[in-house]
Amino acid sequence: MHGHEQERLYTKLQEIISEAKNMVFFGGAGVSTESGIPDFRSVDGLYSQKYHNIMPEEIISHSYFVRHTAEFYEFYRDKMLCLNAKPNAAHKKLAAWEQRGILKAVITQNIDGLHQMAGSKTVYELHGSVHRNYCQKCGKFFDAKYILDSSGVPECGCGGIIKPDVVLYEEGLDNKIIEKSVEAIRKADVLIIGGTSLNVYPAAGFIRYFHGKHLIIINRDATPADSMAELCIHDKIGEVFSVLD
Repeated sequence: MHGHEQERLYTKLQEIISEAKNMVFFGGAGVSTESGIPDFRSVDGLYSQKYHNIMPEEIISHSYFVRHTAEFYEFYRDKMLCLNAKPNAAHKKLAAWEQRGILKAVITQNIDGLHQMAGSKTVYELHGSVHRNYCQKCGKFFDAKYILDSSGVPECGCGGIIKPDVVLYEEGLDNKIIEKSVEAIRKADVLIIGGTSLNVYPAAGFIRYFHGKHLIIINRDATPADSMAELCIHDKIGEVFSVLD
């Protein structure tokens, strides 16, 4: 993107945000990559790497968790628990906009909890969170550090196996979270979609619930929804948000 064109887009984006009363942000992996969390679906992402000769999609499936729990946890601790990651400029700006009263909700496909760490209060986590883990037998809660520090299959004192509150392949999303997300998008005057390729259901379907004024897409690469957007910015989202008020 040339300097002049970039400047025009950023100025327009700033104008829209300054006038927004009911903004919603929908984000994917690209929001977290700038915090050092790997993107599963990018060219060099986890999905193109095998792990002990098994594809990651298979490992993080419900059936694999049930059948090979120890191997699942080996991968999970190794690749999915990035507990040293810190919120970046995008997370922080979203939290600031929420405090200002213009951003009403963050809807995220990420499971890292960085939005909450940055101070965001209304966060709808479509795919769950590594920070919540429950015993499958008695329902007792365990935090992410407990899982990271455990070895083999983490078990509860009652003898039950602990499972992360993360949506695995073959598992359905939480309907309540979807309903709240759709409701937030329906009411929004501005919808910013950031750091997601929009190839994954239900993300791609969410756009059709938006009847507001301004649809903005910020993603490193083109998405199938670019033609629907008023503004398309092909840049890293943290860099874009860091220059906005």
